[in-house]
Amino acid sequence: MTGNEFVNPTDDEIRAILSHPTTVAVVGCSDNPGRDGLMIAKLLRDKGFRVIPVNPILKPDALIEVLGERAYPDLLSIPDPVEVVDVFRQPVHLPAIVDAAIRKRARILWCQLGVINLDAARTAQAAGIKVVMDRCPAIEYRRLFQ
Repeated sequence: MTGNEFVNPTDDEIRAILSHPTTVAVVGCSDNPGRDGLMIAKLLRDKGFRVIPVNPILKPDALIEVLGERAYPDLLSIPDPVEVVDVFRQPVHLPAIVDAAIRKRARILWCQLGVINLDAARTAQAAGIKVVMDRCPAIEYRRLFQ
């Protein structure tokens, strides 16, 4: 990535990400059925991923479950390893999320449609994290697997 350009992983790389279920933290997930974060969390869970909801408005000691998993207020509160961080927050929040993803040793940062922050993407890539930006897993499943 040079200048202002960003290149998403190839179709083969995205297919590989979506074909190998692992643990994914969905940042911006809630139990509100009208929110895209919950819809995508359900999709990923149905595809075999373990989904850990992250909702920044939660109080640190809140005991809230979403899709049968405890929800956490931030990535660093999750006691288990996380391989994929899927972001449903505004781009302004991405630098802090990237810093936490680096500290959690995540392998992949997936930024949903409209979640674009080139500086944060560069920081993640420099730390060895593969970045998918401005893409939706539901759309990618339909495009790459059907």
